[in-house]
Amino acid sequence: MSEISKMLEELCPEGVEYKPLSECCTILDGMRKPITRSARQAGNYPYFGANGIQDYVADFIFDGIYLLIGEDGSVITSNGKPVVNWAEGKIWVNNHAHILEESQGIMLRFLYYYVQTIDIHHLVHGNIPKLTQKDLKELEIPVPPIEIQRKIVEYLDNFSELTAELTAELTARKQQYEYYRDSLLNFKNTPTSDVKWLTLNEVGTFTRGRRFVRNDVVEEGYPCIHYGDMYTYYGLSATETKTFINEVLASKLRFAHKNDVVIVGAGENDEDIGIGLAWLGDSSPAVHDACYIFHHDQNPKYISHYLRTHTYHQQIKKHVSSGKICSISAEGIGKAIIPIPSLEEQAKIVEILDKFERLTTDLSQGLPAEIKARQQQYEYYRDQLLTFRRKAC
Repeated sequence: MSEISKMLEELCPEGVEYKPLSECCTILDGMRKPITRSARQAGNYPYFGANGIQDYVADFIFDGIYLLIGEDGSVITSNGKPVVNWAEGKIWVNNHAHILEESQGIMLRFLYYYVQTIDIHHLVHGNIPKLTQKDLKELEIPVPPIEIQRKIVEYLDNFSELTAELTAELTARKQQYEYYRDSLLNFKNTPTSDVKWLTLNEVGTFTRGRRFVRNDVVEEGYPCIHYGDMYTYYGLSATETKTFINEVLASKLRFAHKNDVVIVGAGENDEDIGIGLAWLGDSSPAVHDACYIFHHDQNPKYISHYLRTHTYHQQIKKHVSSGKICSISAEGIGKAIIPIPSLEEQAKIVEILDKFERLTTDLSQGLPAEIKARQQQYEYYRDQLLTFRRKAC
């Protein structure tokens, strides 16, 4: 920090010049091309969307070093900040992510770190949230001397590497959880007489939520579940909602009740569509129309765990409609077959899987807490390093 301050005093005593982002890089959005899931040929090249790698395909559009910024969809902001990804080598990018290439005068890696500090909340609009290229181009970027950019990047890269090591270990634990979850829920070693294999339509009934938009969300009011939060906020179960709407609007909507499972039916890709949230709260939240309310008489957390298995997602993929936003009908989800053991066996399985799941998601202990603390420390120093006195015009 003190070294950077000295460099700023020496190299730009009058402050740092700011420029629109369009003058700081080359924007390659015109070269992007989406491919529907059914048209993709599997391969080794990363296929990027708004929030990162969505798939691996047999061909590529770009070959180099790039900064990707989420353009549209529920995942393009995190706490008001843009979702950014760093990509190197041969890649394919769909039309959900802006793609930026380095140009003269500013390091792309410096831009990568600085863009993460910008609040774009006021620029994102629409029922499907969108950061337009016009708004992106007009974002103001500080351009300190290249020596300062290089030193800041060096500091932040070192910090990021330390966090990446912890994240890799956490990823390994998540993979272990997924392995045991899928193994427990395939019942290969269980006598078939003890388990019923039923479609979800035979297990329960589906009710589609009703439409409301982000602009309807208020700080206090009637609890509601928005489909975007199914991907970014909720886990396997919940007793309280993240968001609320006014009671007048709520009276026109549809609600989940205790022990129902809320299943998301729309998203940017078909990898996560169909995941479920076991609603365990005493209130009855309003549910967005991109979700289905699944009423049943089974253990809700057992259902929620199963809706994240590889076996289940392989079943519903063929029923997903691909496009700018992927979607699936209740009929498509309802065709998936689920093993139904006794309620006592379901409870035992939930207890085991909950223990594994807590290892990866509990923010009060273990690796997740350490990663969270390290991330907060990183963000503090990043924001300090990337705050500059503006040069007078």
